[in-house]
Amino acid sequence: MTEFVVIDTPVDFAEACRRLAAGSGPAAVDVERASGFRYSQRAYLVQVFRRDAGVFLFDPIAIPDFAPLQEALADEEWVLHAASQDLPSLRELGLLPARLFDTELAGRLLGHERVGLAAEVEHALGITLAKEHSAADWSTRPLPESWLEYAALDVLHLVDVRDTLVAELEEQHKTEYARQEFEATRTRL
Repeated sequence: MTEFVVIDTPVDFAEACRRLAAGSGPAAVDVERASGFRYSQRAYLVQVFRRDAGVFLFDPIAIPDFAPLQEALADEEWVLHAASQDLPSLRELGLLPARLFDTELAGRLLGHERVGLAAEVEHALGITLAKEHSAADWSTRPLPESWLEYAALDVLHLVDVRDTLVAELEEQHKTEYARQEFEATRTRL
């Protein structure tokens, strides 16, 4: 069982932002949407992991203002998988990374045969992720515990995957190229 905290009250939100600000290293960020069920890219769950802080699952329905989270992570690198899919949803919430590392894009630049999140986690760490809730209706409330566990796992390993991909990019002399691609993705409207 993965440890995570569901954030759906102002008190819990303030504490989560404090803990994330005090964490170390990059922040892993992911978004769950209900694209197959709703006609928008609205985020129905925002997952964040940072070393020395933990995994937090933020409920955007219950949290009206994400400015404190943006402030807590403002200067940190954010690690996303397939950032081009999640950045529009994050922007709607006022969340935008100052620096970005995209594990899917890094996998593509490295020539990996499969670049889905599960494939990259398995490639980098030898861990198999179940992806059975990826097409779920995340606008459902309350969210089932198994969905929350799935969502927590989406960010729990991302920083470790990033670290492995950083080494591979360096080996292939693609670090600067990747940085430029990540920046282009981050700033694309």
